[in-house]
Amino acid sequence: MPIYEFECSSCGHRFDRLQKLSDPDPSVCPACDVAEVKRRLSAPGFRLAGSGWYETDFKKDGDKKRNLAGDSGASPAPAPSSSTPSSSSGSSSES
Repeated sequence: MPIYEFECSSCGHRFDRLQKLSDPDPSVCPACDVAEVKRRLSAPGFRLAGSGWYETDFKKDGDKKRNLAGDSGASPAPAPSSSTPSSSSGSSSES
């Protein structure tokens, strides 16, 4: 359940409340008992750090493991040798 922050427009009292999305917001200030409570916009209390979510976080033991944040799990292609001439790209004769 998310934690919401509220502020009373009358007395300035701020308070937090743990509630469901479907629960109604409080309408009366717990400090002054005036119906001037508004929900405040606030930053979340967590951050996602690192290179991303990993597919390996939810894999079974026998599944292939790879990183979804850019690493496809395949080994990089070998670099072309400088002693062999390079062929022109796209010049295959298929019929």
